Amino acid sequence: MKNALAIALREIKSYLQDRGDLAFSLLLPVITFALIYGAFGGQSLFHGTAYIVNEDTGTYSQSLVTALKDNNSLTVQLLKASDADAKLGRSDITLVMFIPAGFSADISAGQPAQITFKQRGNGGQEGQIVSSIEGAAISDLNMGFQVQSVVSVALAGKGISPALITSTVQQALATEKASPSVSVREDLTGSLPDPVSQFLPGIITMYVLFAITIGARAFAEEKRRGTLERLLTTRLTPGQLFTGKFLAGMGRGFVQTVILLVLSYAVFHIFTPISFLEVIGLSLVFAAAGGAVGMLIASVARTPDSANWIAVFFTMGTVMLGGTFFTLTKGTVIYTLSRFSINTYANEAFKALVARSGSWTDVGLPFIVLAGVTVFALLISRRLFSTVSGKR
Repeated sequence: MKNALAIALREIKSYLQDRGDLAFSLLLPVITFALIYGAFGGQSLFHGTAYIVNEDTGTYSQSLVTALKDNNSLTVQLLKASDADAKLGRSDITLVMFIPAGFSADISAGQPAQITFKQRGNGGQEGQIVSSIEGAAISDLNMGFQVQSVVSVALAGKGISPALITSTVQQALATEKASPSVSVREDLTGSLPDPVSQFLPGIITMYVLFAITIGARAFAEEKRRGTLERLLTTRLTPGQLFTGKFLAGMGRGFVQTVILLVLSYAVFHIFTPISFLEVIGLSLVFAAAGGAVGMLIASVARTPDSANWIAVFFTMGTVMLGGTFFTLTKGTVIYTLSRFSINTYANEAFKALVARSGSWTDVGLPFIVLAGVTVFALLISRRLFSTVSGKR
């Protein structure tokens, strides 16, 4: 056992000293998660930019722009007409609202006023939503004019100045806006998906499994070059060599997982001390399963290229079936197939522990499956194990 541990420690030390391996094992999953987190981890409510050309200097256009600026869903950006047309022509923006000169004067004179929306194509999804918000603000402005007109007609001949009527109506509308008679309340059922707990476990298991199984190519290369045969001329036995290679693959996967989990804890603070220890224990079991699968691939493959292809297809297949990037729906064919992927059980267990919705006692089935895969793969690979390329 001492000789096997020596082999494992030597290869783990070599892994930690290899900058290329470390970059692949650590930086690539970090970059992948950062991209996914940036895509799915943003705010849940809509937020867009309203591009406005305001050629009017009157009160009503300023009121409309102010109302849009007060909307938490919008960022208002004022443009010159020439700049807006140029940006639309280059497709830099897809929607612009044009307020013409004389807009406020026409309203004050009781004349119809018009606002123009210029858009590129259909305006895009964001442009359509922004257009709806801007349309609602314009409708509120129209409603104020209509109310003021009705009140002015009703109070005609009562000796009340138009300025007083206007100020009173505007004050009443402002009060209604601040404290509406009918309000809307949103009740959330459950909670919004957390991109950290949703994607982080799958990314970690994917890259760890990929690194471990790709290590099967290196193992096959050592067989082809006769390195393993030369090792057997020392005091090593085939069993010790097999155990050392397995422990090396397992140790590499475990070290990689621990480093990624520590980085995740430092950035997202997603663990308690107890849950971190539970995740570390699960990581050890998963690393053992991945190391055993790597040994099985290395034992089955006759050449380094075949080991590489088997590892790639195995990893990509288990990743896609493991629900790494999407939720699997029960009762579907892919859900049934996912039960044959070790990533499925690893991801379910990691998600339960990372999201703190379960403890070590709640992930018994994934633990049993991963342990069973480890034992089965080790038994088969030990039977097929050979130190010579092309032989069993």
